[in-house]
Amino acid sequence: MTLPCRLLLVSAMLLSPALVIAAKPAAPAASSDVLQVLDTVVVSGIQPGPGLWRVEKDGRVMWVLGTLAPLPKRMEWNSAEVEAKVAAAGVVLMPPTVTVNAKGAMFGGLFLVPSMLKARNNPGKERLADVLPAADYARWQALKKKYLPRDGAVEKRRPFLAAMELRQEAFEQQDLSWRDIVGRVVSRAADKADVPVERPNVLLMVENPKAAIKEFASSPVDDLACFRRTLDQVENDLGTLATRANAWAQGEVAMLRDLTYTDNAQACTDALLGTGLAKRSGFSDLPARVQAEWMAAAEKALATHAESFAVLPMARVVGASGYLVALEQRGYRVTAPDEARAAEEAPAGVEAPAGAGVDQKR
Repeated sequence: MTLPCRLLLVSAMLLSPALVIAAKPAAPAASSDVLQVLDTVVVSGIQPGPGLWRVEKDGRVMWVLGTLAPLPKRMEWNSAEVEAKVAAAGVVLMPPTVTVNAKGAMFGGLFLVPSMLKARNNPGKERLADVLPAADYARWQALKKKYLPRDGAVEKRRPFLAAMELRQEAFEQQDLSWRDIVGRVVSRAADKADVPVERPNVLLMVENPKAAIKEFASSPVDDLACFRRTLDQVENDLGTLATRANAWAQGEVAMLRDLTYTDNAQACTDALLGTGLAKRSGFSDLPARVQAEWMAAAEKALATHAESFAVLPMARVVGASGYLVALEQRGYRVTAPDEARAAEEAPAGVEAPAGAGVDQKR
């Protein structure tokens, strides 16, 4: 990304890759007995991962791997199955991205970096104590004392950026990591097998980056809901997020569907995309444009290759607003990893039900 307006996108991308709004999870939760075991310690060592979703039509198959962030920091992923599927694929689709270019920005916007850094902070040099309601600031102080006790500069940040910094440190202390384990493995496997890699992309062009940064730096962002939801996540859901990370590592697909947690992605993305600058720059309809771009690439891959492989955020794999539901609605058959296992274990002559793998009830 070469645009100084990337500042508008960075935080949303921290929440959900490529500005795709995460699906809202819903009850029921997994059993309390399982939760109590899994959220005690973040797993380490060699783990199998969640398995692969199968999308098929007319004898052609796409294998889909759902990714999750954060994941256990000390986990080693047994990726043999994924590497074999990648090697056999005619094409690999990586998660969709948004590229933002700044018209006329020399050296990729290098000269605009100081302005970008200033835009992180509250307009008018206010501190968090000046812009937050007293009750919210009291919550912030308690959590900052625990996770960012020596970071004075964070008090100058816009609330949603301060909350993101806090959450990042909380994850680190929980032994959770944002490192892209899956992307590195898949890219390396594709390169080794000489399989072409495509990344569906939406391109945005901002005509006047200097003016855009100036406007963003001086404009308020309605980010209080995002700030509160992020603090909710840090206060109440670190254990659940660790459990989700464990569930991904251990291949517990049903638990990934069922675990409820505080989803701050919607509130934070809404805050960013609701600004006047975002709307004028073409950011406001990004989720729909990103989905359309990926769907076109996926259908092309399925029509062209006997086998293909795709990587998607887990929020785009499971849930009623996921991309696989959209493919299913267009006539593709979707089978989840646990469905495939159930079919293999079913008595002869008994067919496992299809279409439940993407959980359309939600």
